[in-house]
Amino acid sequence: MDHHLIFEGAELSGKSWVMSQIYKYLEPVGATSDKVLNGCYWFNCDLGFFGTELAPKIIPDYLHTFQTLKDKNILVEKFHLSELIYDELYNAESFRNFSAADFQVIDQKLKKLNFKIILLTFPEDKALLAKRLQDRLNLYPHYGRIAKTPEFYLQQQALYKERIKNSSLDYLILEVSKFPDEELLAKIRAWIQG
Repeated sequence: MDHHLIFEGAELSGKSWVMSQIYKYLEPVGATSDKVLNGCYWFNCDLGFFGTELAPKIIPDYLHTFQTLKDKNILVEKFHLSELIYDELYNAESFRNFSAADFQVIDQKLKKLNFKIILLTFPEDKALLAKRLQDRLNLYPHYGRIAKTPEFYLQQQALYKERIKNSSLDYLILEVSKFPDEELLAKIRAWIQG
């Protein structure tokens, strides 16, 4: 069975690390070539367009690609839930690019493709968030231009936890409190096989 998974969550929640581990699990299982890595397709959609006027134009292109790959394993890092939240956080209500109705339309298209959401969260610990932020800045100094306070990331996470309730997709909410976390990965593997 092919797995179509969207990993959502506030910044600093551990999406990239968790996805890398799930990719290592799914890619060999779905591989049909010894020349290219075609067992699982990983889309990093967090490329700076969420919360901008570009997102509603780009998201349909991704949906078309997902349709093309419907018989393959697909991992997506942030998608329509992130667009809804970024739009809410960064745009005044009168200048929103993506409404709750837009979210529902995309949600239904994803449901037809059997997508599920894994919402990753972090403990509500400001010291932990400050450490994760510093780790990110050490790896990606350019992130400093948009870095926020721990309070902001907590607010962002609260929105994810609330808005995911509006999705018709099956979803799993897990807290990422440490790296590595084999127990967390086992829960994900069991859920997607379920």
